[in-house]
Amino acid sequence: MKNIYFQTQAIKSVEDHFEGIQPISTPLYLSTTFLRNPDGSYQEDFIYTRHDNPNRRILEKSLAQLENGTVAFAFASGMAAIHAVFQSLKTGDHVLLPDDVYYNIYLLVESVFKDWGLEVSLVDCSDLEKVEKAIQSNTRLIWLETPSNPQLKITDIEGIVHLAKLHNIKIAVDNTWASPVLQRPLDLGADIVMHSTTKYFGGHSDVLGGALILKENETWATKIKNIQTLSGAVPSPFDSWLVARGIQTLHLRVNAQSQTALTLAQFLEQHPEITQVNYPGLNSHPQHAIAQKQMPNGFGGMLSVLVKGDATRAMQVASRLQYFRTATSLGGVESLVEHRKSVEGENSATPDNLLRLSIGLEHVEDLKRDWKMALEG
Repeated sequence: MKNIYFQTQAIKSVEDHFEGIQPISTPLYLSTTFLRNPDGSYQEDFIYTRHDNPNRRILEKSLAQLENGTVAFAFASGMAAIHAVFQSLKTGDHVLLPDDVYYNIYLLVESVFKDWGLEVSLVDCSDLEKVEKAIQSNTRLIWLETPSNPQLKITDIEGIVHLAKLHNIKIAVDNTWASPVLQRPLDLGADIVMHSTTKYFGGHSDVLGGALILKENETWATKIKNIQTLSGAVPSPFDSWLVARGIQTLHLRVNAQSQTALTLAQFLEQHPEITQVNYPGLNSHPQHAIAQKQMPNGFGGMLSVLVKGDATRAMQVASRLQYFRTATSLGGVESLVEHRKSVEGENSATPDNLLRLSIGLEHVEDLKRDWKMALEG
């Protein structure tokens, strides 16, 4: 499906083209098992839903197409997908993580993978010199998050890829916040892309899921497939169906959310009760030029702000908002606000006065008015 526009591809890529399948239950393909042919073969190679399922296969093929990858694997959550990447490494391998990485990844490494002998270092991935200095002889993976969560640092993916190739290091990119509507890391040289499909792909705060998309269908893909199948951390048929449904409106939602986020960020940057706005679409952002280069279609629906004052003041402002619901997660049609430090804990490097915003599909003037009342009330 080449040479067609993204929004058309998003619609066509999730169509059902299976013929001649005889699941024990009727589609939605909820059946856990499928009939075997008299000669011992399986129809379309469907054996058992943990191994594969028509709804999951539709989703995985769509994800691979939208990220310009060769193969994709769907998981029961974003964290399950992340776990599979780290689990594919060996004892003694070294991994570089961003210093502003999603906090649960840091907890996963500290609580699980350090006991498995995996070595991990945190580094400011927006600084290529620091990344180069942090590379060790046993570094096997650089995990990137751009924009980062929650301070929206931007990493020069092509720059990191150049460094990695010199040392035979794999590059993984969490592309959840940008989505392939705005950024395609595999086109920039990355080896693997991760998504929490819970967020923008699902788009309605009603499904949990994750995905990995690989540039090449080779040894690493085989490892990931084995981990996916043998660990059983796969999405249900219904969850796969929900994410596929969300993909059909992904382009419209992300573009609208990005436009609103930029307008709101510009508004908040001028407000005296806000000391800093973190949004890559602003000229004031330290990596704005890099963001323009690798996110040419927009800068996403996420931003964070530093409220004048301390954590108490920030949480007070959040509680006054009417159109922003105070809740964890992002990427849905509703706008959300969250005080990240209180979620992440005392060891988090997130500023005490930071609020993370996920922009929904409400009218931007209502959201601006909401923030004005919350800050000045």
